[in-house]
Amino acid sequence: MASTYRVILSDDERAELHTRISAGVAPARELTRARILLKADRSDAGPAWSDAMIAGALEVHPSTVSRVRRQCVDQGLEATLARKSPDRLSPRTLDGEQEAHLVAMTCSTPPTGCARWSLRLLAEELIRLEVVETISHETVRQVLKKTS
Repeated sequence: MASTYRVILSDDERAELHTRISAGVAPARELTRARILLKADRSDAGPAWSDAMIAGALEVHPSTVSRVRRQCVDQGLEATLARKSPDRLSPRTLDGEQEAHLVAMTCSTPPTGCARWSLRLLAEELIRLEVVETISHETVRQVLKKTS
């Protein structure tokens, strides 16, 4: 199957990909993408392998090869190798000062009538003390899990 996206690498780009692969310190995803691009290179110095051949040799799915090839043609070499930032970035519920307040409160003595702090008690106390406007007990759990 002939690809509509033809990867044609310059000598500098090919040398950069070989350097990244030989160094071996990049993330596995980046190294795999570099290998795919080197095999897909249709310039005079490139092997110009088909998607099926590349997928078999590198043990990736043929659609992965197709996506990498398309991204390289559309967005360039650096965008293809770089890790894409997540589409959904949710802001942190608690900043550092608020987290410190939560941890200090967790280490303090629990309210009268309670043997220990529960996650719900901690969340209610943070709201009562006006450290935050709203917070769920699950967020309290996640913050405490990260700090311990």
